[in-house]
Amino acid sequence: MPLPAPFQSLRLPVIAAPMFIVSTPELVIAQVRSGIVGSFPALNARPASQLDEWLHRITEETQGCGAPFAVNLIVHRTNARLEEDLKTLEKWKVPLVITSLGANADVNAAVHGWGGLVLHDVINDRFARKAVEKGADGLIAVAAGAGGHAGPQSPFALIQEIRDWFDGPLALSGSIACGRSILAAQAMGADFAYIGTPWIATPEANAVDDYKQAIVDGSAADIVYSNLFTGVHGNYLRPSIVAAGMDPDNLPEGDKSQMNFGSGGNMDAKAWKDIWGAGQGIGAIHAVEPVADRVEALLAQYQAAREDLCARTGTG
Repeated sequence: MPLPAPFQSLRLPVIAAPMFIVSTPELVIAQVRSGIVGSFPALNARPASQLDEWLHRITEETQGCGAPFAVNLIVHRTNARLEEDLKTLEKWKVPLVITSLGANADVNAAVHGWGGLVLHDVINDRFARKAVEKGADGLIAVAAGAGGHAGPQSPFALIQEIRDWFDGPLALSGSIACGRSILAAQAMGADFAYIGTPWIATPEANAVDDYKQAIVDGSAADIVYSNLFTGVHGNYLRPSIVAAGMDPDNLPEGDKSQMNFGSGGNMDAKAWKDIWGAGQGIGAIHAVEPVADRVEALLAQYQAAREDLCARTGTG
């Protein structure tokens, strides 16, 4: 099935994941200008009125680029801003909307009303089917090892189950931090790699220097999977948990009924601010470097991986 128009001029089959606090206009604009989909969570714009300013700036500064931008909406009932933010997205005719934490048919219909597309992130096949039934145009399979709110399933299992019945746009998230992994995602059946953590280690990211350096210094062994901080399981950097005075190997269970993504979760240290999210792919990140340079490196790795695979398989 041909990909929708917004995706046909990407330099790399990559969607940059929206990261709470970290993704702001500077990062999104750099991503789009580099030829990949840039995105940010609507809740990063605070107060809500700032969302209009951000969309004005991003729209203006990415005009003429081949890649689109996307805005992430938390559609869970705890998001008191959903209706207001949706109206702002409609004003700017945002081309791509990424929905999270509960598929919402009314939100999907609203986005379709202004000509936009909806991608919904899911952690299993059951949620994927629900999302498509409610009108999502595409899916983001969030597999084990992804930064932020990650699922427990292997990417092989998750992609194969979804592709068994769904032929629409599909992105894969989970430990993708090099060009070879982007190609692997496509080989498994995904159209795009959904990448978050590598963008934290860039000058454009809205993250403190210690956070960026922890990404550079860390490896997969430094990632802790816990539901304490927001009530939903996610992957976090061990050093930030230790710095907050907790034992990363003995964390209590979180309370899903107390999810509060607007204020950071159900503990005193605000999740995503004092507790740093990251995926298991951080071992591939060796320096803090500009978005444009990181995209160029990923592109070179991706092309080299394609050539290597052709050589291995004897295909042209």
